[in-house]
Amino acid sequence: MQKKLFTELGLSPELIKAIHKIGYEEASHIQSEAIPFLLQGSDVVGMSQTGSGKTAAFSIPAIEKVDASLRAPQILILCPTRELAVQVAEEVSKLAAFKVGVRELPIYGGQSYERQFRGLQQGAQIIVGTPGRVMDHLQRKSLLLDKIKMVILDEADRMLDMGFLEDIKIILKQAPKERQTVFFSATLPRPIQDLIKTFTRNPKTIEIAAQAMTVPSIEQIYYEVDRRFKIDVLCRIIDIQDIKFGIIFCATKMMVDDLTEHLTARGYAADKMHGDMTQPLRERVIAKFRKRGIEFLVATDVAARGLDVDDIEVVFNYDLPNDGEDYIHRIGRTGRAGRKGRAITFVSGRELYKLQSIIRFTKGTIRQERVPSVEQVEDKRSSLFAESLREILEKGTYPRHDEMIKGLLDQGYASTDVASALIHLLNGDKPKAAPAPVESREPRGDRGGDRFRSSDRGGRSEGSRDRINREDRPQARSREGERRDRPERAYPTREKAGFEERPKRPQQPNLPREAGMTRVVIGVGTTHEVKAGEVLGMILESTQLPKDTVGAIRLYPKQTLVDVKEAHAAAVIQKVNGLLYKERKVWCKPEGA
Repeated sequence: MQKKLFTELGLSPELIKAIHKIGYEEASHIQSEAIPFLLQGSDVVGMSQTGSGKTAAFSIPAIEKVDASLRAPQILILCPTRELAVQVAEEVSKLAAFKVGVRELPIYGGQSYERQFRGLQQGAQIIVGTPGRVMDHLQRKSLLLDKIKMVILDEADRMLDMGFLEDIKIILKQAPKERQTVFFSATLPRPIQDLIKTFTRNPKTIEIAAQAMTVPSIEQIYYEVDRRFKIDVLCRIIDIQDIKFGIIFCATKMMVDDLTEHLTARGYAADKMHGDMTQPLRERVIAKFRKRGIEFLVATDVAARGLDVDDIEVVFNYDLPNDGEDYIHRIGRTGRAGRKGRAITFVSGRELYKLQSIIRFTKGTIRQERVPSVEQVEDKRSSLFAESLREILEKGTYPRHDEMIKGLLDQGYASTDVASALIHLLNGDKPKAAPAPVESREPRGDRGGDRFRSSDRGGRSEGSRDRINREDRPQARSREGERRDRPERAYPTREKAGFEERPKRPQQPNLPREAGMTRVVIGVGTTHEVKAGEVLGMILESTQLPKDTVGAIRLYPKQTLVDVKEAHAAAVIQKVNGLLYKERKVWCKPEGA
């Protein structure tokens, strides 16, 4: 059976809206087959590996069957572990986001009974629990099954291995006989087959064969990163590994738009592709990507279907794919024609459980690595620059500037100083400031290293906005205390005291502006070691405006002049003024104000 779009499965508008918000566009094989049967009211036995998308396959029909006006348990989902119960409950919560009055409740061992009692009393309709804790609530009479319409056993074979067989039998016996019964299991051992015969009625059997991993030449890596710092970590990895050609997969169209804009603002050649784009526009982007007119293609899963491009260095899973099938499909874009490829995946928090499911499904190995630090990235940039310089020297294809260099040497400058100053101008060298920490976990078994740190380019967290770098400002002195400590005398003039007159601030030229542009002044400049690209990134990231909002950027020692579209000038001033940038509070105002 071919995969279907979710819009073809006869779902309610509220569920379609939630599915699109999550980023699902196309149903997996198990979803395409199971959802129609479950919506019809049939019992189902699904044989599918973990990571194939089965959670949504049973959650979507379950949500559709809930009567929101009835405040009582109507759906019971049994899971083997508390981790899986939490994961399933979170998935149900996302899918039911626009179903007014539908509530889910996870119940499992190790959590407070009081919280679970309160959730049951408030009328949760979808109960997701482990067999042991469900049995406890049944014995306490806090959970009643008389209104249950559907019982779902997720990973039934694992529950059997964990010794829950008798509990499952008791639970199924207490549920109404006219209910729907759904089994999902990777295998069907004899005890599970007996349960199916006893507790189901003419079940529809769906078997999705596990796909073999057909890309053994792909090196697979994952980084555990807080979602707030993904963009910084992505840029570090690109820079330190000197990646020039790759695909970055995101979960939603909105994320594709957002990430493409951020990458472009930071100087990377990136373009996007998702389902809202017309086919001619998609074809132009693909053609440009094939010709290496762009470095990175940012895309959703559906948009990248049928994309056939060779020599892709790396595939980034910026957002974790929905299931193991999508993971295989994504990473299969690299490592083609016998070449080696790389797949890099970002995970955060409970997504680790989802990643483990994908690993089990693919039967592969995904190695965890530590996020590179800012210092490592800077060292890599320096070594790449040195290598490029060495290559130019060996080729000897550069124009000579002997007279200029001779003139500088005649003025007493050392040759090493001249070379260092030139590299400073070309490479933008600057003292390394202590960057803010990135919230990210290190690989297990290696907890003693430095914490990860975020890039200086982006915005700061709310907590860091209140910090002031006291080392960057002179200490306040008590003038009254000074006067008490010394005798009164006539103070000399500045000239008599030997002070030099402060030089006047150089006047900035009256530069012309583009039509439709106005000019704002931002209180950072070259003395703060800021570059034009960083100013552009600061404006675009804080305002979320398109890149063409900003025109010419002119750097001066203490401030920067920026031409912006008149319609957006007020927004730029509002967002940038007061922004904490490189541990410095930035001011922004109209020119002449």
